[in-house]
Amino acid sequence: MNAYAPAPAPVSYIYCDDHLILIDKPSGLLSVPGRGFEKTDCAIARVQSEFPDALTVHRLDMATSGLLLMARGKDMQRALSGFFERGEVEKAYLADVWGAPSPTRGEIDLPLITDWPNRPLQKVDHDIGKPSRTLYETLSVQNGHARLKLTPLTGRSHQLRVHLATIGHPILGDEFYATGEALAARPRLALHAALLAFVHPATDERMEFEAPCPF
Repeated sequence: MNAYAPAPAPVSYIYCDDHLILIDKPSGLLSVPGRGFEKTDCAIARVQSEFPDALTVHRLDMATSGLLLMARGKDMQRALSGFFERGEVEKAYLADVWGAPSPTRGEIDLPLITDWPNRPLQKVDHDIGKPSRTLYETLSVQNGHARLKLTPLTGRSHQLRVHLATIGHPILGDEFYATGEALAARPRLALHAALLAFVHPATDERMEFEAPCPF
């Protein structure tokens, strides 16, 4: 596994108002601080340098790029966190995977649990794993790789990565769950949080945002 090195690219602000902030996080940047001084640089720290009241609502894996929502103040943090807990936030990811799933669309329903001896890895466990569901849709196939739209119906750690690897179609460039040619096919994890939609807690307006795929 590669040593952590902060992403040189800055965060890009997609939206900001008095209640919430949405950024496009680059691949290679932690969402929140990790252990050790060298991992203090992260998305929330960068945003707080400009907006001190910014607070974390959810996370993206360090290697995943895309839309990351933050709250301004504790009341908004509670409201937005509740949306995620109750499944009231629409999310869609784009991923390039090894091979092409058959059928071309469907649902992956595999319970997940932390692989404690190998943390932070996760694994499928049909006895004590937590329910985990992902919808997938094949958008295109080229050179033996498929581009998928992924819709997580639950929010488990590494869910998309483990689900795709388990059905034989690991995400390209995934240093945790891909091997051989699938790992070498991309210099970064080919996973991007492309869409986020929710009802603004302060205005009741439906908000929908997209971030262009960088790979």
